[in-house]
Amino acid sequence: MSVPRPLLNWLLFVCGYDVVFGLVLVVVPKLTRQGCSLLIYGNPSAIDAVGEEAARYTSLSHAGIGGVMVGWGVAMFIVTRTWISRSSRMGWWLVTASLVAWYIPDTVYSMASGYWQNALLNTAFAALFALPLSLLYSYMRSET
Repeated sequence: MSVPRPLLNWLLFVCGYDVVFGLVLVVVPKLTRQGCSLLIYGNPSAIDAVGEEAARYTSLSHAGIGGVMVGWGVAMFIVTRTWISRSSRMGWWLVTASLVAWYIPDTVYSMASGYWQNALLNTAFAALFALPLSLLYSYMRSET
């Protein structure tokens, strides 16, 4: 059974979205800070109001996260384009396991520290991957 092209394209698109989102975090630090500030505090200037040094460090953190997202998105894109497109269960597990390994600690910490908005964003992001991955599972086969 071959992998349905629309599901594969959906997953490839979401991997590409991950790369673009990561690049935005790196390339547009002020906009990123304002967006995160609006999401968390309801005010796009709240982070910058803490002080220049704190704002610069926040931008550094966002850029670090963005860089990791770019690398992760590229890796998932390659795994999807090569292994998942050939119905490789190992490829499916690589993408799925990496998402779960990110989602659980990040979301648990977000909730425990009172930043439910980040947990909500994580859940929406994870759902973009979870839907095609869940639909693709039945097309995956074990390697021998």
